[in-house]
Amino acid sequence: MKNIFNYLIGILLIFSISYSQQDTVKQKGRKLEQTKNPVVVMETNMGTIELELFAKQTPKTVENFLGLVRKGYYNGVIFHRVIDNFMIQGGDPTGTGRGGESIWGKEFEDEIRPELKHDGPGILSMANRGPNTNTSQFFITLVATPWLDGKHTVFGKVINGMDVVKAIGKVKTIKPGDRPEKDVVMKKVYVKGEEVKVEKKKK
Repeated sequence: MKNIFNYLIGILLIFSISYSQQDTVKQKGRKLEQTKNPVVVMETNMGTIELELFAKQTPKTVENFLGLVRKGYYNGVIFHRVIDNFMIQGGDPTGTGRGGESIWGKEFEDEIRPELKHDGPGILSMANRGPNTNTSQFFITLVATPWLDGKHTVFGKVINGMDVVKAIGKVKTIKPGDRPEKDVVMKKVYVKGEEVKVEKKKK
């Protein structure tokens, strides 16, 4: 009888340990999901680009970008400046390169991180007109641009659709201003995993 009792206790302990381990794995999985970087999907008239944002290193820049995305700010906006073997630039609803605003309605400071560099194609970085003048404009590199390190906030990278970025980089442009002859439009921009809501831009 004593042996049977000990056997039952042993089985209960095994089940208890097993469930405890499963709970730990689930908790770790939830923690990984919570700390996963957000991804923004950019559907253009030339194809789709996916951008991973560096939320931990550049929290304010990512907060601004996500805020603009979620209110449909970039829907219908063009890439107004394209330079082959350099970068493609967009994010100005006026399409002139002189417009744009942050979610706070004013310029905000740079978040320069030494570990984040313009070290290859597909780097997502903030366009500006000098230190601490960030609003809504951004660019994506076509090549490494190390001379921009320390001057522009790197806050993400292309994880899918680099072929689309390269194709945009090859479009014919008009001088001065390097504006594409035919508009390259961000038709729909949204956070991956969230409900897609398209808001038409007011003219």
